Amino acid sequence: MLAPLLEFRPTNRPWHFPVLAGLSVGLPLLAGHWTGNLAGDKLASLAGLVILYTNYEAGLVHRMLTLMACSFGLLVAFVAGALCGGHPLLAAGGLGVFAAALHVVLYYLKLHRPPGNFFFIMVASVAACLPFELGSLPARVGYVALGTMLACGLGLLYSLLALRHQAPAPAVITMPKGRVVNLVEALTFGGFVGLALLLAYWLHLDTPYWVPVSCMAVMQGASTVHVWQRGVQRVLGTLVGLVLAWAALRLHPSLFSIGVAIVGLQIVVEVLVVRNYAVAVVFLTVLTIFLAESDATLLQDPNGLLLARGLDILLGSALGAVGGWVLYHERLHALAARQARRTRMVLGRQQKRAATNPRA
Repeated sequence: MLAPLLEFRPTNRPWHFPVLAGLSVGLPLLAGHWTGNLAGDKLASLAGLVILYTNYEAGLVHRMLTLMACSFGLLVAFVAGALCGGHPLLAAGGLGVFAAALHVVLYYLKLHRPPGNFFFIMVASVAACLPFELGSLPARVGYVALGTMLACGLGLLYSLLALRHQAPAPAVITMPKGRVVNLVEALTFGGFVGLALLLAYWLHLDTPYWVPVSCMAVMQGASTVHVWQRGVQRVLGTLVGLVLAWAALRLHPSLFSIGVAIVGLQIVVEVLVVRNYAVAVVFLTVLTIFLAESDATLLQDPNGLLLARGLDILLGSALGAVGGWVLYHERLHALAARQARRTRMVLGRQQKRAATNPRA
């Protein structure tokens, strides 16, 4: 359990890809400080995370098609979350249904490799927790679209430069999952994500989207053991990250310096996340706090803000650990598979009876 906390794994990720991620996320935020439109450019900065779906092992056409498809999916996620944001029950139920449907769609499109469904659900969670204003929805969608367009442009430029020196990637063999198992996983993801948001609303948390986002981050593990490891790593990394964020805010940085720090933190996170998740979470905690609260409220009451964020993340991580146990419970999968076979047999018999006796 504790061994992965100190283990740094090797990776074939190019060293310059984290720089691309940092620019995609940080440039819109720096532009927001320059233009004075921080609220809109924060959405564009959030949309810049779509760059993490770049398949840097694929060719130019494949990676750009994937990036543009994910950009469209991110827009759909934002609109779906925003339309469900009028009421806590509607937001929680809508987010749960969206998470379940998204899991099924990504399975059939074979886009379930990391980061998988995480950032789509993250964007939908943020959109669902924004003030419900239909009149401002087109402008918000426009900012999200601008963020994805910037990411696609940077991804194209990066690919044209990087592919000149890239060797062909080895083939990766994956074991397909059955349809029943995938459906059980989709319902589990959707159920726990919706429950996390509902719990956050029930506790009257000021930024409830942190709870489902933290829940999803833990449930991204590949097995029950991996889920619990990620839960422990996320809790410990969050605690250290909160202390680091508090120490940084004690220096009374300017909002522009926080924007510059976000670029650097995004680069550091992308370097570390494929090597050691626990250490990456330390900087990820600081990054998400600076990114989500990158306005005057971050400097007005940092103690209360950091305490609230810590509670949100710890609550979501605990719920995600329970969800991961359910997600990879083999008996539940076997029970669902048996029930699906029985249902197919009953339907098959009914169809045969209908065919032999059409007047019945």
